[in-house]
Amino acid sequence: MALSGLLKAQPSRRNAVSTATTVSGRVYLVGAGPGDPELLTLKAARLLGRADVVLHDRLVGAGVLEHCRPGAELIFVGKRRAEHHMRQAEIHALMIDRARAGLLVVRLKGGDPLIF
Repeated sequence: MALSGLLKAQPSRRNAVSTATTVSGRVYLVGAGPGDPELLTLKAARLLGRADVVLHDRLVGAGVLEHCRPGAELIFVGKRRAEHHMRQAEIHALMIDRARAGLLVVRLKGGDPLIF
């Protein structure tokens, strides 16, 4: 059998995974920038306005959180040196659980989330 025939005969790993698991919610990692709510990107503001759950840290100002939709679940998960309100593994589990429940989840980080 030619290589092309083998590839067609074998279901792709990607297809096998996507059909075996259904993800109904979504998780977005969003940077809040330096703290001024007027400096949020349009996409960040839009996601906050749609999110069911927003997990935020201490660097996110109240003005930024005002972009969250009424009724959104706001969860403080901030950390300081040697003082963790919630451990990183717990934050991950919380995001995954809420997304599996079909909710739109935003992990909102002060500053640039790719630096810290």
